[in-house]
Amino acid sequence: MSVEEALLSRRSVRAFLPRPVSRSTVERVLEMASHSASNSNGQPWQVHVLTGGAKDRLTAALLQAHDAGARVQKCEFDYQPRPDDWVEPFLSRRSEFGQGLYGKTLGIDFTDLVGRDAHHRRNYEFFGAPVGIFLTVSRHQLDSALIDAGLFLQATMLTARAAGLDTCPQASFLDYYPVIRNHLDIPDDHRIICGLSLGYADTSHRLYRFTTPRQCVKDFATFYEDRNEEALTMDVFTSGTASLPQAPTQEVSAGRVMDIDHAAWAGWNQNSPEQSVGERASSV
Repeated sequence: MSVEEALLSRRSVRAFLPRPVSRSTVERVLEMASHSASNSNGQPWQVHVLTGGAKDRLTAALLQAHDAGARVQKCEFDYQPRPDDWVEPFLSRRSEFGQGLYGKTLGIDFTDLVGRDAHHRRNYEFFGAPVGIFLTVSRHQLDSALIDAGLFLQATMLTARAAGLDTCPQASFLDYYPVIRNHLDIPDDHRIICGLSLGYADTSHRLYRFTTPRQCVKDFATFYEDRNEEALTMDVFTSGTASLPQAPTQEVSAGRVMDIDHAAWAGWNQNSPEQSVGERASSV
């Protein structure tokens, strides 16, 4: 699967099959994600992976806290505006998302608070996914760590997609972060960024049909260039599908020809022996 295919087919899946995911597969996904860029190569992230009984115990504790109304008043960091503080165009996009998910897809009326809460409650069951993941980053790196976390999270989701898996990043866990800290060995100097459900999508579930729109490039990008400058061309997109090189290419630097490996995940589905992280050369 090309990067473009992974991007276009990735979605936040909210219904998973009970089909298990092997530990080696999860480790492979995380190994690939570890090649993400980070400020000064700080790599401030830690990942906590739960399966089986460990995931079940955390789920039970989260559901108990949810049902008891133990949602925190303030998260560990200012993740998003308060409900009344959203402004345009984000307010309209959020409203459109809610109407599409609850109204059109699930058939839950906006006034049906019980029905809406019942669906929201499924977050803490990881939507039935066999693997639950929590991403944390060091507080010492300040807000740069949030950018690093986003890069790592996106790489995790795309690599998982390339392996035929699906994911759902979930900020809902932040509302019960004390419960998560009680169950996981998270250092005090780390912030919990989000949870992530990982597994195989239940494509027969009606939630699988739910998709969200994206803004056009012209709506969010501003190009600065000389008027007499020739139009930039991107031959890689002329066929409609971009693909990464499947073998190392070469470039000339200071008179020397050097091999540059652009396919960090080459061999994903091949039977060649896996190399350790230390044996592979990577660049940021």
